[in-house]
Amino acid sequence: MTSLSFGAITERLARWKFPAGIDGVVGIATGGVVPAALVARQLGLELKVIAVNYRDELNEPRFASPRLISGVPDIGAWRRILLVDDVYVSGKSWHAARVCLPRETEVLPFVLKGKVEFALIRDVEGCVQWPWKAD
Repeated sequence: MTSLSFGAITERLARWKFPAGIDGVVGIATGGVVPAALVARQLGLELKVIAVNYRDELNEPRFASPRLISGVPDIGAWRRILLVDDVYVSGKSWHAARVCLPRETEVLPFVLKGKVEFALIRDVEGCVQWPWKAD
């Protein structure tokens, strides 16, 4: 497992080229809340949260597919949002959250780690120990 410092993550965020015209940030709870808060702060935007659960504390799937376990946030007049999670492995949680948001809203993905174009960290193999998570 690779440990990343809070400073290293925020430095990467400061260099990331986010798309223009984003109205707000929605974080996927629980793992995506801190990353979404960092992104919202970086962009000077408001933050909303949606809770989707798929994996347990040992990172094993607990359900056949991710489940919505919260209400859907009211995004008001937002027409272009970033939907943020900590990691993107299969994309199941991200897609489960996406289908809950209004269809007419443009929803762009952003994650801290994954082997995808919209991931902040693509150069670290294996699992990451986030500085905001207890061992």
